[in-house]
Amino acid sequence: MDLELRQLRAFVAVVDAGTFTDAAAALGLSQAAVSRAVAALEAALGARLLHRTTRHVRLTAAGTQVLARARAVLDEVAHLRRAVERSRTELRVGYAWAAMGKHTRRLQRAWAARHPAVPLVFVQSNTPAAGLGDGSADVAVVRRALQDPRFDTALVGVETRYAAVASDNTLARRRTVRLEDLARYTVAIDDRTGTTTVDLWHPGGAPATVRATHGVDEWLTLIAAGQAVGITSEATANQNPRPGVAYRRVRDAPPIHVWLAWWRDDPPAFLDDLVGLARAAYGTGPMNPHG
Repeated sequence: MDLELRQLRAFVAVVDAGTFTDAAAALGLSQAAVSRAVAALEAALGARLLHRTTRHVRLTAAGTQVLARARAVLDEVAHLRRAVERSRTELRVGYAWAAMGKHTRRLQRAWAARHPAVPLVFVQSNTPAAGLGDGSADVAVVRRALQDPRFDTALVGVETRYAAVASDNTLARRRTVRLEDLARYTVAIDDRTGTTTVDLWHPGGAPATVRATHGVDEWLTLIAAGQAVGITSEATANQNPRPGVAYRRVRDAPPIHVWLAWWRDDPPAFLDDLVGLARAAYGTGPMNPHG
């Protein structure tokens, strides 16, 4: 016999209420229905969970173990329901390092004007798919091509690359820098969610030393301390100012492409509107819909 959620709810309610009668009142069921649900749970597990008396119930040793797990299961189900309900009332856009930089507010305003009842909420997730995989985001802003066939993408814009250097570094005195200027330093690279790889440099010109980092905060902390330099998108420069860090445009680096990504078999509501408004915010106009 398979376990059912109603059986777990009845069991937990009896423990919390102390009697079958009070549990039935709390659940809005008959006492007989609650009793049957608990009996069915015990039969499914092959163990007695409650010692019953005419006035009270108490947990058996097996019941004590089952109770904690039953609560965890019911909590997870409640979490799933809240997540689904939230997805109906807001559209969550995930990002790893920066949302859409200077275009973020413009997009939010345009979205609010068109969909006032569905807030556009940006959430940070330092994962390659920016929250799509774990369900924390309905759509994701990604700046690295996704190879995962579960996801579909739409190109929405391009961004300039910026160097990040300590504010007392001599490079901070310049308006722009070149890749070869940065190669003389240790370069901080997040190869999981960042946009920089040693392939940016020509063969023979790559930095001698690379420092692995894990997320924008660690990356910025290293740079502010003068322990490394970095290269990132203009969105990071716009959204992540940091005392001790200066951003300078890299004039000989290729631009970064910006995509929106979503589950291929479960696209969110209003996806076409979001893609169109994102492209409008970037000023890119019509684009090839797939990255």
